[in-house]
Amino acid sequence: LFSHRLGSDDNQFEVSMANSGCEVHRFDPSIKSAHVQEGRHLWYHRLSIDWRDPNPAIAAHKLHSNTKKLGTVLNEFGHQKIDVLKADVESAEWKILENLILEDVVEQIGQLVFEVHIHWPGFEVSGNDSTVVRYWYSLLRELELKDFRLFHTYKDLSKPQMFLKKEAFNASSCYTLSWVNTRWK
Repeated sequence: LFSHRLGSDDNQFEVSMANSGCEVHRFDPSIKSAHVQEGRHLWYHRLSIDWRDPNPAIAAHKLHSNTKKLGTVLNEFGHQKIDVLKADVESAEWKILENLILEDVVEQIGQLVFEVHIHWPGFEVSGNDSTVVRYWYSLLRELELKDFRLFHTYKDLSKPQMFLKKEAFNASSCYTLSWVNTRWK
C-alpha cells in the first residue's frame, strides 16, 4: 500500500498510515533535508508537486526550488500506483488535478482526497466567474467519467465564507473532497 501526501499541514494521517504498515511519502518543500526517513515506512521529501515539470535551465539556478509533476515522481520512485493520495496544495489543486487527469496519472490512484479552495480561481486559472466554475466542474466531471465516486465531503467552517472573492452565506472557502476509484484493483 502506497500513500502519497502533498502539502505541509498536520501529519497525523501519514503517521497513522505508516504505523499501520503502509509505505508513506510526504512531499513538503519546507523541510531542511532532501529526503528524511522517519520510522520504517514514512519518508519526507523536500519537493513540491506541481502541474508542470520545471524548465531545466531555470531550475539549475534555483538550488532550493524543487518542483515536479506527480507522474514524474512516480516514475522516479518506481511506483506504479498510489493507494491513497491526500493533497492540500493551497490553490494549486485545480491545475494539479487537471494534470493528473490529462496524463492519466489519476487512473493509478485508488483514493483521492483533495482540499479545494474556492475563494479565488487558483493558480493559472483565469476568466470570469462562470468560466472558472465551468473549469472546476469539468475537472470534477472528468473524475466521475473515469469512475471516481465522491464518498465524503468536509466543509471547513473555520475558513472564511467566500466563493470567488464574494461572501457566501453558509459556505466555506475550503472543502475536502474524497473520491474512490471504482476501477481500482
